[in-house]
Amino acid sequence: MIYISTGLIGNQSAVKTSNYFINNGIKNIELSGGTFESNIINKVKKLKKNAKFIFHNYFPPSKKPFTLNLATLNNDIFKICNEYIKNTIRFSNEIGAKFYSFHAGFLVDPKPEELGKKLIKRKINDRNISMNIFLERLNNLSIFAKKEGVSLLIENNVINKTNLKTYQKNPLLMTDSKEALLIMKNTPSNVNLLIDVAHLKVSSKTLKFNPIKFLKDCDPWIKGYHLSDNDGKNDTNEKIKKNSWFWPYLKKSLEYYVLEINCADAASLVQQAQLTKKILNSK
Repeated sequence: MIYISTGLIGNQSAVKTSNYFINNGIKNIELSGGTFESNIINKVKKLKKNAKFIFHNYFPPSKKPFTLNLATLNNDIFKICNEYIKNTIRFSNEIGAKFYSFHAGFLVDPKPEELGKKLIKRKINDRNISMNIFLERLNNLSIFAKKEGVSLLIENNVINKTNLKTYQKNPLLMTDSKEALLIMKNTPSNVNLLIDVAHLKVSSKTLKFNPIKFLKDCDPWIKGYHLSDNDGKNDTNEKIKKNSWFWPYLKKSLEYYVLEINCADAASLVQQAQLTKKILNSK
């Protein structure tokens, strides 16, 4: 299934974006981000007859924005994040979505407006402590998700040279295969990977590792992909191309492919979906 993400159209409600998509022939939609809208889940349920939906990370958006970080050492933030994820798992069940995906944790607590941009320097938490806390919380959520019939997909984070220089160390979890494998080997079978190939391209350039080896190492746990491209320096969510680097290394028979493209033109997004379908169906 090839979905289109609402996440890059952030200046309006994801429901408004969904209506625009549906009216232009886009019927598989990943709901992510957007502006706050009251009663948004019931509005999504009303659209179910016209489209198939899945939820990703920060959806539905909160009236008071916050950063979703399951590795936080701030207990108040954790309570908000934990309840939020549980609610979104419930909502996923209610709309018949098999998966709910969200990002791996951070060693800092960035403000929402910093995400995807330069992070402000702040105290960085101990990596081992944060990883252990992330794993414990993820395992607890996996039990809850299993009862709801929903599988969890954890997305690889992206580290660019700017943020690495700011902190002098990596402030994010799961940007390389070593941590992806650590997480996968210490969680149950209903926790797997959503690989953002654009994140992977940037992180591999920054940390100097082979992105193809990452994909091969993590292959048994990869259940979905976020697809876009960039120059390897920043995660800019550019359009994919026939010669984008990742095509030869993707699994071609998964249920979860998402185009996360920085483009509000529905016709262009449809073309991107058609290109993806053509390549995935090729031998």
